[in-house]
Amino acid sequence: MNRTHRLFQMMTSLRRMPAPVRAVQLADELNVSLRTVYRDIDALRGLGAVIDGEAGFGYTLIEDAALPPLGFENDELEALVLGLRDVAVIGDPALARAAQSALAKLTARVPPRQAHRLQHAILDVRRFRRPEPPRINVADLRAATWDEETVSFGYTDAKGAASQREVDPLGIVYMQDTNMLMAWCHLRTDYRVFRLDRMDGLARTGKSFRPRRVPMLREHLARIRAEIEAMAESSAQRL
Repeated sequence: MNRTHRLFQMMTSLRRMPAPVRAVQLADELNVSLRTVYRDIDALRGLGAVIDGEAGFGYTLIEDAALPPLGFENDELEALVLGLRDVAVIGDPALARAAQSALAKLTARVPPRQAHRLQHAILDVRRFRRPEPPRINVADLRAATWDEETVSFGYTDAKGAASQREVDPLGIVYMQDTNMLMAWCHLRTDYRVFRLDRMDGLARTGKSFRPRRVPMLREHLARIRAEIEAMAESSAQRL
């Protein structure tokens, strides 16, 4: 692997791996020595990459618009097309528009041969059933989630019972037939999921729960996985 290719690979690894990325992880990933990792980090910084951290603490890549875009492999382009087209189908209106815009920008920035592959991609997405449209502004909900700010909204459950909720939003899951908010519910004092199409009157409260979103989301997902595993084990025992 020549040095230029290795620097591109290191940028890709820093983008892909959970931050902070330790030097030993990069060394294993690229099959190089720790000394080479330290030199390459310095080289990337010299080229304009904004990389936070240092030896012993790990590194975090802070994207810099001044850097030229990295090239894509053909399979990577196919994956991007498929993902963006799926978002255009299942995402909320703002995300759907963003996916179409991103695909147009991508087509305009890649080399002509790859632009042709994007315009005439062999992969596509078709959904015979789309999630019910949300009754709230999902862009506001996403913004509150990123800002780790408690939100309030009215909610109608599957039985038609209405309630007012105040929750700490943790993440949004786009599923086959519905889109769900994962959250900590102040009313139930427990983790809950809420269908976006059953929410209305979304409002940001100004109350911050920073910096607990990431650990809370991990705990919520761990509970869901444990419940699924317990159900699978119980099912297997009955067979």
